Amino acid sequence: MLEEFIVQAKSATYVGGGNESATPTRKGSHDLGYQSGDWHYLDSYFGGTDFIGQEVVWHEGTAVWAMSYYGRILRPDMIDGATAGMVIQRSLSTLYREGRFLGGFTHPVENLVYVDTNEGEFRSFTGIERIYRGHVETYRLDYHGGIIKP
Repeated sequence: MLEEFIVQAKSATYVGGGNESATPTRKGSHDLGYQSGDWHYLDSYFGGTDFIGQEVVWHEGTAVWAMSYYGRILRPDMIDGATAGMVIQRSLSTLYREGRFLGGFTHPVENLVYVDTNEGEFRSFTGIERIYRGHVETYRLDYHGGIIKP
């Protein structure tokens, strides 16, 4: 159920154009939340073209899973934040329709290519999300996460 909820929550928030919370949980953060029954998800990040954040899932009020990430534009002469965001949203939307968020994925969008590589599975994982223009890496996001145990 946890992995299914993670995909559902990710689909409904950033990728699905979910509404940002009017009151951030931390000063200056951008927060996107989702809830279904006893499950709650929050994606909280700082920044814009270069950003850092964390996603957390709670079940019955207890944090059970989290993922931290740091993303940045590597070649502002070749890609801007809006274009990177569009590529990421289109690519992840396609990935989530497959019912997963890990497992390696490549997706062309116009003249760019989105590539996600990772190791592990939702219980413990690391990965890198990249956008290429030709053979040039223009954007990169590093992430890692997994199950939280008391």
